[in-house]
Amino acid sequence: MQAIGKEPTGFAKLRLMTFLFGFCMFATGASGLVNEYVLATMSSYILGGTVEQFSFIIALMMLMMGVSGWVQKKVPDWFLLEAFMGIEISMALLGGFAPLAIYAAFGYMSEHFLLVLYGLVTVIGFLIGFEIPIVMRIINKHGASIKRNLAVVYAMDYVGAFVGAVIWVKFLLKNFPLTEISFIVAGFNFAVAAVTVAFFAYRGVVKNWKIPVTVILAVAIALAYGYTHNREWNIKMEQRFYDDPIVASKTTKYQHLVVTENKETGDVRLYINGNTQFSSIDEKRYHELLVHPVMALNPYAPHVLILGGGDGLALREVLKYRRVRSVTLVDLDPEMVKMAKTNPYLRKINKGAFDDARVVAVSSSGVSGDGFKSIYMGNPKRQKLHIADVNVIHVDADKFVGSLHDKRWGVVIIDFPDPSSVELAKLYSREFYRKLKRLMTPNGLLVVQSTSPFFAKEVFLTIGRTLESAGFEVLPFHQNIPSFGEWGFYLAWKKGGSADIKRRVQTLSTFEVETEYVTPDLFRAALVFGKGELTPESRCVNTLMQPCVLDLYLRRSWLLD
Repeated sequence: MQAIGKEPTGFAKLRLMTFLFGFCMFATGASGLVNEYVLATMSSYILGGTVEQFSFIIALMMLMMGVSGWVQKKVPDWFLLEAFMGIEISMALLGGFAPLAIYAAFGYMSEHFLLVLYGLVTVIGFLIGFEIPIVMRIINKHGASIKRNLAVVYAMDYVGAFVGAVIWVKFLLKNFPLTEISFIVAGFNFAVAAVTVAFFAYRGVVKNWKIPVTVILAVAIALAYGYTHNREWNIKMEQRFYDDPIVASKTTKYQHLVVTENKETGDVRLYINGNTQFSSIDEKRYHELLVHPVMALNPYAPHVLILGGGDGLALREVLKYRRVRSVTLVDLDPEMVKMAKTNPYLRKINKGAFDDARVVAVSSSGVSGDGFKSIYMGNPKRQKLHIADVNVIHVDADKFVGSLHDKRWGVVIIDFPDPSSVELAKLYSREFYRKLKRLMTPNGLLVVQSTSPFFAKEVFLTIGRTLESAGFEVLPFHQNIPSFGEWGFYLAWKKGGSADIKRRVQTLSTFEVETEYVTPDLFRAALVFGKGELTPESRCVNTLMQPCVLDLYLRRSWLLD
């Protein structure tokens, strides 16, 4: 007879096994979701279209999880334990090396890149789908009740997925390249396999334990070698994407930043997610045209707002104006500004704009109408000479313009990347422009970089139409930037003052600061477009609920490039 208060030995072992597999489900739930995020992020970095790529990659993985849930019934009961260990070992190896394999495929065999990408997504999704049903069958085989343990297994899998998502957003994506994150995540799958082998070897279920132990050791060596060499391999394979040597590379929470240098020509380039942001050889053509006409046409505006421009190049031009009393630069990614401030190549180009005595960095998840800091130059013991108030604020630009009510700017410079994702397309929407209009003085002027009127004509024209629908009058202009090709901008102001603005354009004779490229005559020439260049095929207006500019950009742009 069993003593009262003591559980049967078999029941205690079942509880231990259930706890073990609960831990396994927690670990695999976390690693499985992060694996999906890693592959979807890589796909969006390489192919563009963040939402589209994320949606398709995760949908494909979910499909394969469903397929494997059906196929698992073909696995015989006597092979369940071996199957589970094989799944976790395969997940560790494939998940760990998948980003490197995708990079290698894109760099060395681009014609088969999609086959490799979607092949890995398919196989990894297939393996993830095996985990829960195989675990449930193992627990059931060893005498535990499915009804009693089903909730534990599913709950731990979902909780693990949630924890994995939090770790991905708050820690992994901020601090490690994707090729390293994959090995960190692979460690979870490896740990599950190792713990499972140890547990069942201890219980005597694994008869020939030398084989799985040997496999575990071999996988451990492979993962350790991959982890310690992944950054070196990453740089070598990433270099295949660029013509010039990479001198800096950083994956942030929001984007992938790369700086290259051609030592022969002195050309330094910044790329975001593989797209050229500027070339040091001709960036002044772009930034001078972006900044100086709008500044010259509103010569009494003391307050300037820059949206985007985390590289500091537009800020460099604005800081030439001693009449400016305040500059506010809003850029979502603090790592972009940090790179612009600390990278010697970028510092040389932006002339230390973020080191200017008038610049204060403010990192904020929210924005209010106060908290702007005054900066002074001069001897603090003598009378202070007020120069300007300049803030660099790291917050989503849409949130910024929607949360302020008591600030007004006479000049607004918008230097966002092209609308190649949903996150960027909303910054070209009618709703965004309407909110921005409320923050401008009655005679305020706005300039927007508006992609290429040649390679992305319908996108360029849609931006102008959207500005008009938000209550602006617009003046399009364009210029050839050798590293980009034909590039377009819009000058915009609140409806009612078009005659005065156009008169000022025609009478503009000089800029009050020194420029290296742009002149008043060149700006006036930039206002001229060829026959049919401003004739649209589409009539859509970009809105939050109908981001037509995104579809136009992804499907009807750059087809001639």
